[in-house]
This record gives sequence, C-alpha cells and structure tokens, in this order.
Amino acid sequence: MKIDHIAIWTDQLEVMKKYYMTFFGANPRDNYCNRNTHFESCFLSFDSGARIELMSSPDIPANMNNTIERQYLGIIHLAFGLENADQVYEKYMELQKAGFPILDGPRKTGDGYYEFVTLDPGKNRIEVTTKLPI
Repeated sequence: MKIDHIAIWTDQLEVMKKYYMTFFGANPRDNYCNRNTHFESCFLSFDSGARIELMSSPDIPANMNNTIERQYLGIIHLAFGLENADQVYEKYMELQKAGFPILDGPRKTGDGYYEFVTLDPGKNRIEVTTKLPI
C-alpha cells in the first residue's frame, strides 16, 4: 500500500502551484473547477510518484499552523527528502533568498538528520531533510 496524495486547502491556488513547481519540481495537471460549488483543484506530481492536491473553496478558514511557537493537532508538515546535507543547505539558501520564512534550522537532529522548516505561501510547514551518513 502507498499514500496516493496529500490534499492542501488554499486561497491562492496558482501561487501555491507555482511554489511547488519552482522549488520542488512538481508537475501540474490541468485545474478542475466546479462552478456550482466554487471548488477548484489541481494535482501536482513528483518524480517519486507522490502527489499533492491543491484545493480551493471560498469558505475554508485560515491555517493556524504558521508559527514555531504554537502548533495544532493534525498533520503538521510536509517533508521533502534530498540526497545529502549540501542539497538541503542549497534549498535552504534558495528559499531564504526568495523571501520564505525559515522557522527552524538548518540543523542536525538527534536522530541523525539534517533539516530545516519553512512555510509555503499558504503557511503550511515544509520540512526539507536528509539522513546524515553514520
């Protein structure tokens, strides 16, 4: 069994689509729009086979998981794995230079990873990580 996709509500569908395409190499499918319900979505695929469904509807409340100080129950971050610490650091520099907030790191974790945490345009936590060699 595998996870087919992760869905993310957003009020900035095109901005979010561009973010995942630009910084993480996502490949978009055509948007789906239901004019009766005002629901719009777009699937993004990654080379690994993983997918994200970006969804938009006017009555969805704002995300509250946008600070390091306070978190809420539920899925808390989406993690992207890179090959090595140099690639993680390069992605950190790229996102920082592009103006995205860095909530934590980059840092070595106690369980052997090198990672940092940032926010996408919808204030969803994004972790970029790699397992350090032993």
